Amino acid sequence: MLSSIVNKPTVAVAHLGCEKNRVDTEHMLGMLAAAGYPIDQDEAFADYVIVNTCSFIQAAREESVRCLVELAEADKKIVITGCMAQHFQEQLLEELPEAVALVGTGDYHKIVEIIRRAEEGERVIEVSLEPVYIADETVPRYRTTTEGIAYLRVAEGCDYGCAFCIIPHLRGKQRSRSIESIVAEAHQLADEGVQELILISQITTNYGLDLYGKPQLAELLRALGQVDVPWIRMHYAYPTGLTPAVIAAIQETENILPYLDLPLQHSHPELLRAMNRPWQGQVNDRIIEDLKAALPAAVLRTTFIVGFPGETEAHFEHLCQFLQRHEFDHVGVFTFSRERALRPTPCPINFPKG
Repeated sequence: MLSSIVNKPTVAVAHLGCEKNRVDTEHMLGMLAAAGYPIDQDEAFADYVIVNTCSFIQAAREESVRCLVELAEADKKIVITGCMAQHFQEQLLEELPEAVALVGTGDYHKIVEIIRRAEEGERVIEVSLEPVYIADETVPRYRTTTEGIAYLRVAEGCDYGCAFCIIPHLRGKQRSRSIESIVAEAHQLADEGVQELILISQITTNYGLDLYGKPQLAELLRALGQVDVPWIRMHYAYPTGLTPAVIAAIQETENILPYLDLPLQHSHPELLRAMNRPWQGQVNDRIIEDLKAALPAAVLRTTFIVGFPGETEAHFEHLCQFLQRHEFDHVGVFTFSRERALRPTPCPINFPKG
């Protein structure tokens, strides 16, 4: 038994992209460690390097490619996983002969078998056309974040079709975990000493819609109130999903922080319609005013896109006034990244030659 563990190759991970990607990374490392593969924090000393890529916008793809090229130049055996693998599988394998495997966003749970097959000389491709997998509390995790903080994924994928977003094509449709599964993992993390849980999904306020027939975020928050962890916060809370029931759950559940990450993107109804978000433009002001009244101590964070096709000076001024009116605690503003058609398309990256 000992010799089989010693003889297994060492694995490291280069993590790129969002915290949802990070959870995938931690599960891959957890499954490999449970199977006896040595985990190295330093890519320089690893036999295999798993690169968990991001493909959300061009800048993210360029960062992923730089990482891949650097590892290829260091003669590493590379396993490409995540969103870029899902998006551009054929060109990645053609451009990077050092890549021994390609793993899609819905296939990372096969990582132990993939490494074994790569060790036997196979160039492995595991990319499901429609990702459907989501890990639960029974899947090992090898946490890579600060000891006291852990991300807790409540759902994966997205059913919306925002004009600027590729996530549904890379991550599939929304699929929620059960309340029991999420709470069980929360207890596990609390037992490991975690002091803060951060709930993540693409649309946290839509949690449970696919599983229970209606959103169940309020019920989930109350259930997590029974977990012995002092702080729980939510990311990606769409304002239209912050119903009176959800607000009441935040008010009445002691360990749920009044911290709301609201991905608003813009304030003008015309731009929101162009973004394929027409439902939001009619309710932003009212919802934010209601939130501040119900949760006067709330910390509100949001992000906006400027330069979206069709945005005028009047639209931009509307956004500036909206910001002045509501005085968010944290604001991120990003310029629109023009993307090519989704499929079929070559990867819009020039790989270095030679």
